[in-house]
Amino acid sequence: MTDLTSTQAFWLGHLFHASSRQLPLSEYAEQQGLELASLLAWEKRLVVQDVPVPPRHRPQRFVAVEVAP
Repeated sequence: MTDLTSTQAFWLGHLFHASSRQLPLSEYAEQQGLELASLLAWEKRLVVQDVPVPPRHRPQRFVAVEVAP
């Protein structure tokens, strides 16, 4: 991998910070005053450029429920 540009490093830093805080990108973007669309676009752009990006935190959408008879 080649050296990152300052712009790539900026967005990659935000992606790592959101991942380490285990926040969905939407919540992280709102807290940081970033546009979610920009964060998502840069995530995709970095992947295309073969820059390793951290995994996204995805909260569970379904919760197991046990029904009593």
